[in-house]
Amino acid sequence: MQPVILGASGVINELPEEGGSTPLEWRPIRGSLEAIARLHHAGYRIIVAFNQPELSGDTLNPGTLVRQHDAMRRHVAESGGVIDAIFYCPHAPAAGCDCRMPAPGLLRDIAARLHVNLADLPVIGDSLAYVQAAITTGARPLLVKTGRGFGTVSQPGLDPSVPVFNDLYSAVDFLLHPTTHTTDH
Repeated sequence: MQPVILGASGVINELPEEGGSTPLEWRPIRGSLEAIARLHHAGYRIIVAFNQPELSGDTLNPGTLVRQHDAMRRHVAESGGVIDAIFYCPHAPAAGCDCRMPAPGLLRDIAARLHVNLADLPVIGDSLAYVQAAITTGARPLLVKTGRGFGTVSQPGLDPSVPVFNDLYSAVDFLLHPTTHTTDH
């Protein structure tokens, strides 16, 4: 099964409100759960990867994060999909770690732990950090305009060859039917 790496907040679910961190506040982006189910049924392994700097401070505790992940997995399962693994960087931006995207460490850790090759592996995110981490590791970045993505499209550091999609559902259409789908630049 081929893996695909997805961002969480801004790709699968709505960005949390300021200070929002309870599982009850977890709201999927329209079409994202169905998109994950389509990937799963097409034989993809769904890997979720993201930066979670709130763990390094007092704004999010590990128990709440586990409950958020459980809520996400439950919603995905109710729509017919499966999340095979969740990886995250818990460090603050100032920590200088190698696992905080755009650094490549998190994607390399996923590859090592799951025994997969990152070459051309799809990485779908809503920020420049996902795009840069994917490019650095030889993976294939896809950008969605949900979450932070709409603002990311106009950033000067965005490689113009990176495919841009309105949302995860559109990006999945492209992955499953690359010859019949165009990007949403």
